[in-house]
Amino acid sequence: MNIILDTHIFLWHITDDVKLKAKYKDIITDEANNIYLSAASIWECIIKEQIKKLIFPAPASEYLTSKRVIHEISSLPIDEESLSFLSTLPDLHRDPFDRIILCQALKNGCNIITEDQILKKYPYQVFL
Repeated sequence: MNIILDTHIFLWHITDDVKLKAKYKDIITDEANNIYLSAASIWECIIKEQIKKLIFPAPASEYLTSKRVIHEISSLPIDEESLSFLSTLPDLHRDPFDRIILCQALKNGCNIITEDQILKKYPYQVFL
């Protein structure tokens, strides 16, 4: 299965946060699955680091990339084809990063692991 992690799920996973449900941890660590992190998640974290909403032990771009590699999570770049889905999304969610992640899931045939209940309101069968 191809899976994109929402930003908070990735952060919970790399920090072994108890908020990460066991079923999600099992999916993420199952070697049969292809796990991805959108470049949008790194972008989001860098912005949140700059405005002091998130603090990391090293600069976000370095720290998160190293954690992604250590946890064997592939990077999913943002491409124009994925962005073309933006104009077709219902106006349910204002978070541009989540909207990009959803578009990437639609374009690449991925499921999304998220706890974002607003994001889950989209009428697509991509949420675990």
